[in-house]
Amino acid sequence: MPRFTLPSLLLAAAGVAAVGLIANSKPAQAKETAAGTENAQPRWYKGNTHTHSLWSDGNDFPEMIVDWYHQRGYNFLALSDHNVLHAKEVWMAEPTILKRQKSVGKTAMAKYLERFGDSWVERREKDGVKEVRLKMLEEYRPKFEKEGEFLLVPAEELSANFPVTPELKAPIHMVAFNLKEELKPVEGTSFKDVIRKNLQAVREQEKRTGQPMLTHINHPNFRWALTAEDMAEVLEENFFEIFNGHPSINYLGDATRYGHEMLWDIANTIRISKLDSPPLYGLGTDDSHHYHGEDSAPGRGWVMVRAKSLKPDALISAMRAGDFYASTGVTLDDVQFNDGVLNIRIKGEPGVSYTTKIVGTPKKYDPTVSEQPTNAEKDPQPMRKVYSADIGKTFATLSGETVEYKLTGDELYVRAVITSTKPHVNPTYENQTQMAWTQPVGWKVNAKSTTAR
Repeated sequence: MPRFTLPSLLLAAAGVAAVGLIANSKPAQAKETAAGTENAQPRWYKGNTHTHSLWSDGNDFPEMIVDWYHQRGYNFLALSDHNVLHAKEVWMAEPTILKRQKSVGKTAMAKYLERFGDSWVERREKDGVKEVRLKMLEEYRPKFEKEGEFLLVPAEELSANFPVTPELKAPIHMVAFNLKEELKPVEGTSFKDVIRKNLQAVREQEKRTGQPMLTHINHPNFRWALTAEDMAEVLEENFFEIFNGHPSINYLGDATRYGHEMLWDIANTIRISKLDSPPLYGLGTDDSHHYHGEDSAPGRGWVMVRAKSLKPDALISAMRAGDFYASTGVTLDDVQFNDGVLNIRIKGEPGVSYTTKIVGTPKKYDPTVSEQPTNAEKDPQPMRKVYSADIGKTFATLSGETVEYKLTGDELYVRAVITSTKPHVNPTYENQTQMAWTQPVGWKVNAKSTTAR
């Protein structure tokens, strides 16, 4: 979301306040030039960091998936298959591919051949079974990439488990974005320890290779694996999925377990007020697995990153500075936070109305916490903490395409959630409309107490 002035950016990287921003009014469609980007004006880039293919548990070929995003105006994409990079020779049985396709009609193999042709598709027969080779990233990326317009970023979903009991394992997943080498998930002694050890593995690779990398915690409510406290206390992580488009990740929570929005506010309240540390930033992602009309489809959630160039290091730098927002359809022309004032310009559509809630936690919030059982079978964390209504409080509700909110000084932090009246084109829950989420601003912490990124 907001873009920092240079002094503020340096402070934010050290973990101090998200307070100083400068204006940016360059059109989103401006193209990056091949000449250096040092003096380039930042622009918005649309991307998805969480996507699956036949390389793990998806049901289509990577080229077909990339083609889908490329044709729909995305600027960058990460195919983040479970515990694997697209960087080795892999053959897959065609009957296995067919079994993954739940829909009827033209098969994934037929679509693949029709789109890319026999000269591209590599097939063989082994032990009487027809197989097809899955193309590696370095093979298919030249078909799509164009400088300044479309970028493929190597990624992996590190998919670890924490064994609560011999029969119950809690899935703890996180995307490692811009990896150079494949990593294997690391087990740990607790929920937080699993997150921390996998993050450390990414950081070690980043330091050794000199290649910038970014990680984010995925779908905390998937099988109810993680709590807000788990995410708050692993200070090495600064990102999580505020929206994930998979219909089975319990985005909204339930009667006894919080949804993603409240998890975000609890975690950030704990971080800023109790741990004197920067908040989590929120991403929107697809987590798509199915591409033939089934339930886990692409195009449901994404990020808009304001960066100087369409390069991994520039995207990562902007996201670390909080200069991005998450969306399921709402587009923002601009987001700024200057001198305690949050300004948002929404790119409106005819016949669509917009409501913006300014959400956060007061500095003098009610710290009362209780515990209650979920009374749910196979819950890896059956006792959940319950917080006061001050956490994730709505400070203001504003209408229209231009939003301004001036902090009173009583807020620990604020963030904006914009909801439109336009239905989502491919909803994951009932009555879902298009939304956008900006990042927390107005927070201040002591740099000496933070964990360096």
